[in-house]
Amino acid sequence: MSSVAIRHIGLCVADIDASSRFYREGLGFEPLMEISEIGAPFDALIEQPGATLRVQQLRCGDVTIELLGFKDVAVTGAGERGAMNARGFTHLTLVVYDVDAVAARIVDHGGNVHPETRVDSDFGPLVFCTDPDGVRIELMQGRS
Repeated sequence: MSSVAIRHIGLCVADIDASSRFYREGLGFEPLMEISEIGAPFDALIEQPGATLRVQQLRCGDVTIELLGFKDVAVTGAGERGAMNARGFTHLTLVVYDVDAVAARIVDHGGNVHPETRVDSDFGPLVFCTDPDGVRIELMQGRS
């Protein structure tokens, strides 16, 4: 048995309410918990002295994402999907039963679909989308 387990994946977001709606209403994530304000001593942990933030955890199956909404520190970054050959986290893959229906819900809830990435493979249809903050989400059609 491994002595390491994944607890959650943290996503810094520009608008925590919009991102929460996107993941809950657009993708069906379930709310797990919310902390309305976190500050000291956690400002040291997140390397943002004096910062406060709001946190929401949402679950999809066995995976939990943690949305981080900073209250008094500017959110940085491009807000666009990063290159797949850039170091670090590249994407989140979701197995869905209808790629096209979920892609439409993504657009309806503030995300984007990138049709040029669509591949009809032996595994079924695949396409990349992005959430409102540019996080790349791969939709993979599950077998029925």
